[in-house]
Amino acid sequence: MNEIKKVDNWLGGLQWLMFIFINTVVVPITIGAAYDLSQEKIVSMMQFSFIIGGIGCLLQAIIGHRRPIMDGPSGLWWGVILALSSMSAAQGIPLAEVGGSIAVGVIIAGILTILIGVTGFGYVLEKLFNPSVMGTFMLLFGVSLCISFFKGMFISAEGTIDIGMGLLSIAIVLLVLILTIKGSKKVAQYSMLIGIIIGWPLFAILLGSSSQLGGGEVPLTLELFLFPLGEPAWNMGIIITVVVTGILNLSKQYGSIKGTDIMYPEQPSTSKDYRNSFVITGVQSLLSGVLGLVPYSPFVSSIGFIQQTKIYDRMPFIFGSVMFFIMGIIPPVGYFFTLLPLSIGSAVLFVSYVTLFGSALEWYKKVSFNSTNVYRAAIPLFIGLVLFAIPGSAWSTLPQFAQPLLSSGLLMGSIIAIIVENTMDWDKVGIEEKANVQKNV
Repeated sequence: MNEIKKVDNWLGGLQWLMFIFINTVVVPITIGAAYDLSQEKIVSMMQFSFIIGGIGCLLQAIIGHRRPIMDGPSGLWWGVILALSSMSAAQGIPLAEVGGSIAVGVIIAGILTILIGVTGFGYVLEKLFNPSVMGTFMLLFGVSLCISFFKGMFISAEGTIDIGMGLLSIAIVLLVLILTIKGSKKVAQYSMLIGIIIGWPLFAILLGSSSQLGGGEVPLTLELFLFPLGEPAWNMGIIITVVVTGILNLSKQYGSIKGTDIMYPEQPSTSKDYRNSFVITGVQSLLSGVLGLVPYSPFVSSIGFIQQTKIYDRMPFIFGSVMFFIMGIIPPVGYFFTLLPLSIGSAVLFVSYVTLFGSALEWYKKVSFNSTNVYRAAIPLFIGLVLFAIPGSAWSTLPQFAQPLLSSGLLMGSIIAIIVENTMDWDKVGIEEKANVQKNV
């Protein structure tokens, strides 16, 4: 009862609500547009995204990994599902078959994730993610997110640079930065929320009240549509691609849980935490396949949010999760928040995710680098960054199922880092070089 009366919990919860919402709301809209869904189905997918997301965040915080880490639609899953929709146009496969095969693949991936959690195998796989891998993953993840949000700040719905929108976004970024750096501790904690409260009406006044996200009539009831992307289908190429994506997406789960260990040194993650977290994520994936949602996973970007707001306690996060769930069960409330301009949301999130650079440095500090073993991080990191710069059209000559994987700088950089780190004892290389230098001196 005392926790409910604390104003800080409510304010922190409201900020967590905005963070979870901004990272969720645009996903079902883009998926619905890619698969030519009706407005009713898109609104339904959005509301169930809120409901399942709120419940998932709550369960993860209480019985899962027990950390204030947002559980939301995975960016990797999102990109692959969108890419598969474009594949249907190129190969003449009906969208309903693509969507139905995706649903089957997501359900299979969910079952595998549950098995990994129950058997504890996920904790074994976690050992592959040493400090060098984590540093590379954090840095590439931060870059990938900042690219997306920078586009959201400047590029209009027509795909062109909007100068007015861009200038307003820059102003909001500067405001949030100033409040974070120069403001008092109390003000800095809520700088993102302040940025949204100021930026939203400014967007309406200066650029018009129309939103890049919302549209259509306000829903009064919650409708349920099973398999909205298409009835279950068995296109094995699509199913295999989706299942592989699910396994590879586990890297985000490791990254988010292990990435917060630095902030909670007195409570390191245990094998039980990983098991419970994977089981919850697996169940969410099963539901996502049936409801046509992008599967969920803990967000590594929550690390940047926590560092930026300095809100380390779980209680505000729990408050935010409950409020997000309530948004889902009251359709008009959730619909109202879809009117938030994408550029304003992108601006405040950009500030939050930039701090992932510090998280990457913290992991790299745990690695003993020298002129020889620096390749352990440089190779995967630079390959990942180079892949970010290659346009998507350049991959069109490759098989469609391979394009999402090979074109992902984050995914390929992380996979290469894992391979490099686990095929050679780089720490030994460092010790030998250091000994030779001291001997020569």
